[in-house]
Amino acid sequence: MADPLSRTFLALADPTRRAILAQIADGALSVNDIVAANHLSQPGISKHLKVLEEAGLIRRERVAKTRPVHLEPEGLKRAGDWIDHYRKQWEGAFDRIDALIARLQAEEDRNGRQ
Repeated sequence: MADPLSRTFLALADPTRRAILAQIADGALSVNDIVAANHLSQPGISKHLKVLEEAGLIRRERVAKTRPVHLEPEGLKRAGDWIDHYRKQWEGAFDRIDALIARLQAEEDRNGRQ
């Protein structure tokens, strides 16, 4: 999957991966800490981390014998920007519907409700 946005949403579709992102949102954790927090095997967590890393949502590094996992906020920003674009369109449509309803109600009030 070459499209970065598709990789991001694919990664975010899994609840375990979303939980991992929430766990590292306040700071890096080691892979072992993530394994312990999620009650999954180390190979299972490694597969989730690989998907998150390929999506640009996390960064792993090697520090001595540990492998801290860091959140990459730019990956989440990319998804947020895409959603925000459509949220603005939906809000505009809802505003127009609200204005139409208000106009129709005012018209009914002027003409007397039946």
